[in-house]
Amino acid sequence: MNSSARHSTRVVLVPCIAALLSGCLSVAAAEPDQPRQRIRDLGIVIGSFQPGPLNAITDVVGVKVGHTTLISGEGKLIPGQGPVRTGVTVVMPRDDVWHKKVSAGFFVLNGTGEMTGLSWVAESGFLEYPIVLTNTLNIPRVANGIMSWMIKQYPAIGIEDDTLTPVIAECDDGRLNDIQGRHVSEQDVIAAVDNASSGPVKEGTVGAGTGMVSYGFKGGIGTASRKLSEKEGGYTVGVLVNANHGRRPELVIAGVPVGKLYEPPSPAQQQSQALSPGQSEGSIIVIIATDAPLDSRQLTRLAKRAALGLARTGSTARHSSGDFMLAFSTANVIPHYPKEPTYTLTHLADSHINPLITATVEATEEAILNALTMATSVTGRDGHRIEALDLTRLRGILWPPQR
Repeated sequence: MNSSARHSTRVVLVPCIAALLSGCLSVAAAEPDQPRQRIRDLGIVIGSFQPGPLNAITDVVGVKVGHTTLISGEGKLIPGQGPVRTGVTVVMPRDDVWHKKVSAGFFVLNGTGEMTGLSWVAESGFLEYPIVLTNTLNIPRVANGIMSWMIKQYPAIGIEDDTLTPVIAECDDGRLNDIQGRHVSEQDVIAAVDNASSGPVKEGTVGAGTGMVSYGFKGGIGTASRKLSEKEGGYTVGVLVNANHGRRPELVIAGVPVGKLYEPPSPAQQQSQALSPGQSEGSIIVIIATDAPLDSRQLTRLAKRAALGLARTGSTARHSSGDFMLAFSTANVIPHYPKEPTYTLTHLADSHINPLITATVEATEEAILNALTMATSVTGRDGHRIEALDLTRLRGILWPPQR
């Protein structure tokens, strides 16, 4: 599909809104066993740049993703025992990132959450360990897991070598999961790292996304990528998200207010989705990878632009949402302890960064939508059920029948 055709998709969808608001849409019945599809496979094309071969963060050469998914038990919540609907997701910037560090930068849009290790990223301008995503209360155990893995790989850590402050990012999965149980173990983290691969990335109800809720629908892991033309440098930008944010009326897909036009949830669904006064409204973690030769300052600029992709899906970064964006570049190698006092890095001129900015916005938007369209319905603790976005209804909203 050429660039002009991709752009026209958004234009075609928007005029449908008036017809929908007049009540002409006949909503299809839910399909419990409905096959899941990525947003692009539904015919909804986001932005103007082409995706990479996998349309995933792993299109950036050397980047790997691994998951451990934990699902067990059902019925009434017994704190510490279950039901369990959680997991862990690992993003590996490159093999041996400890000795061959990557430039990195970050942006916190709203800080009701946690991504550990950011102080060192801000101070050093680089990243030197895998990035790990999990639920809020599991941060300490997950940190133990990645530290155990790192020490096994690099036995001199803390003895002849430096110590480490791992990067662990969290979202609250307490609506579906026994979050007090902290069920992700060190072994689960190590398994996710050891099984990380550079191929297609599993999305939706998987890994850290297992218990996540986004825009009132089942959320979770989503990914997308963009490949620039050779004229623009031929660089790749890949994004992975853990989507656990937003309220249903806010959801926008391809410029259409899908959340407002979607059939309202049933009373039972409303009860499952309702937040108690002390609960968080959700969060999103956005990980951006690129092979463009950017320094920490420029990667921070990309991380900020991911917030625009988030906004395109309707989010307003509410008061109790944690919205963290971390970006890294694999283009250069920052040595662990260089023997020489200087080393050489390739640096992209700021005047050539605009295509990367656009690619980041587009890939972030599409990754969030992939999380929604790939997630499956989940029944969790106390019978709370979060329905997946119904793809038949979505098609009906975006392409209503002609009258």
